[in-house]
Amino acid sequence: MCGIVGLYERNSGSSADALREAAAKMAGCLVHRGPNEGGVWADPAAGIALGHRRLSILDLSPAGSQPMTSACGRFTIVYNGEVYNHQELTAELRAAGQAFRGHSDTEVLVEAIARWGVQSAVERANGMFAFAVWDAQERTLTLVRDRLGIKPLYYAWVGETFVFASELKSLVVHSQFRPEIDRDALAQFLQHSYIPAPATIYQGVWKLPPGCSLTIGPDSPKAAQPVRYWSVEGAVERGRQKPFRGTAAAAVSELESLLRDSVARQRLADVPVGAFLSGGIDSSVVVGLMQAQGALSVRAFTIGFDEPDYDESPFAEAIARHWQIDHVIERVTAQEARAVIPQLPAIYDEPFADVSQIPTFLVSQLARRHVTVSLSGDGGDELFGGYDRYARIDAIWKRIAWLPAPLRRLASRLYQNVVHERLLGRSGQSFRARALGVTDRRELYAELHRHWERPAEVVIGARGSSSVIDGIRSVPATFLEQMMALDTATYLPDCILTKLDRASMAVSLEARVPLLDHRVVEFAWTLPLEFKVRAGTSKWPLRQILGRHLPPSLFERPKRGFGVPIGQWLRGPLREWAESLLAAERLESEGFLRAGPVVAKWREHLAGRANWQYLLWDVLMFQSWLEHRSSA
Repeated sequence: MCGIVGLYERNSGSSADALREAAAKMAGCLVHRGPNEGGVWADPAAGIALGHRRLSILDLSPAGSQPMTSACGRFTIVYNGEVYNHQELTAELRAAGQAFRGHSDTEVLVEAIARWGVQSAVERANGMFAFAVWDAQERTLTLVRDRLGIKPLYYAWVGETFVFASELKSLVVHSQFRPEIDRDALAQFLQHSYIPAPATIYQGVWKLPPGCSLTIGPDSPKAAQPVRYWSVEGAVERGRQKPFRGTAAAAVSELESLLRDSVARQRLADVPVGAFLSGGIDSSVVVGLMQAQGALSVRAFTIGFDEPDYDESPFAEAIARHWQIDHVIERVTAQEARAVIPQLPAIYDEPFADVSQIPTFLVSQLARRHVTVSLSGDGGDELFGGYDRYARIDAIWKRIAWLPAPLRRLASRLYQNVVHERLLGRSGQSFRARALGVTDRRELYAELHRHWERPAEVVIGARGSSSVIDGIRSVPATFLEQMMALDTATYLPDCILTKLDRASMAVSLEARVPLLDHRVVEFAWTLPLEFKVRAGTSKWPLRQILGRHLPPSLFERPKRGFGVPIGQWLRGPLREWAESLLAAERLESEGFLRAGPVVAKWREHLAGRANWQYLLWDVLMFQSWLEHRSSA
């Protein structure tokens, strides 16, 4: 895993030294992503410079160093990620007469591009990646991000200079970059707890969406848009056109075969490899398939907490004991967990408020003491209907759908006016009241995702905040499958995978996600819904696979989140910190958030009349980020 940066000055007058210095400064912000080596390449005649920080995983020799130029001299690449089928691609390229200097997947990728072109090379690649490749012949720079958005990539125009990087901090240090906070993006953050792609917290700075490429040439307009080469919607449509025709048992066997292959590919490295083990279904499937292969010993990592409601380590320990694997458990005190909070603004670069960011960092930190690569179970909930909210939405809709929409909206207004904040302080009650006003289940989905009910009224100067569902057209499937598809396209890359990437890379750990092999994703969408959620049981095929390797008593239990008791901490040990960030005079002087609604929520939370932990955590993460930005 690595960090990449670059700049393309279309009207360049900069010297080679100036270009290299600018790229080196940007890359210097990403040493945590690549502590082993740094490299810079520049072509002053073209105005292009590329920078790289390397975390050595495959081919630890200098033959794997970047930036890397193809044997023909035409293409130069900086690349972050892993191509898991690089051995097959190597064999295909060798058969076509290509020679190789080393055995890194970087060299395979750049030579694949040289022989087949960017589009064809990417379509053949199985992996997680974000890369930029310069074509010296066409004088074009192309950015590419992997299908599911596992690896990040940001870009912007700074005058006539195009800049890109793995993290926002590298763009901020560019000498001509003058970042302005995007208030509409801030409103979206208060709505979702993350900023959905392609927006970022800064005006004019963008995330390259998953499954997209963007090409910039000498005459490209600054408004040039990314082009999709893969999408979740496309996977759903293809799955509907060619559905799986076998039995449920055959589907489970086919899925297990794909997952075994994915796990085997993702274990390949020239450095130690382990896995996260929470004791839940998804991580246990990954660890179980690692253990079942038997060729290499398995090392798994778990953190435990003093608070029983947040501690899953006994479940993970029982599973590891059954498999007799090397299991490393670290019990984390509340004080140690809270000590992570001051680091969060620097780790995430923009406001991010999923509270599980804290334990994700802690388990990454634990794993990095022993290995350089760790496999994670992310993706199972989105692919196989694992989130509790799916069943919750369905149940709520069945209770209210019989009432005509105008009467539901009237009931919603009356409920909120009469009961008002005294009762609505309980977030569940607030959601139920708003739910009465929706017209369909898609709106109900949006309401359940909403943190601040009207975030544009909280953010000064915001024009509005659209829901993540607004930009996604309906997929040809059931409502439950539509929610799963929407989560895969939005919540997964912008929240879950962002959290995993930043937390792991902050400690120079490469995290891999075998369940998100695109072949697994595409196969999942060929399955009928009853093969995913069966008789009310979510993630049914994953449970069946796990049951082949583990007694059900060790994994069949109610789902738990991966979090910490933020609400309690805000009333206790974090109160002084929060009081400072939420002070009315501070909010008013900063000029981003209206003090009234924020302070009201804070007082209600402290008094115990409400549990506004998630809404307050959103504001605190913005305030903490803003403070870090001002002091940087």
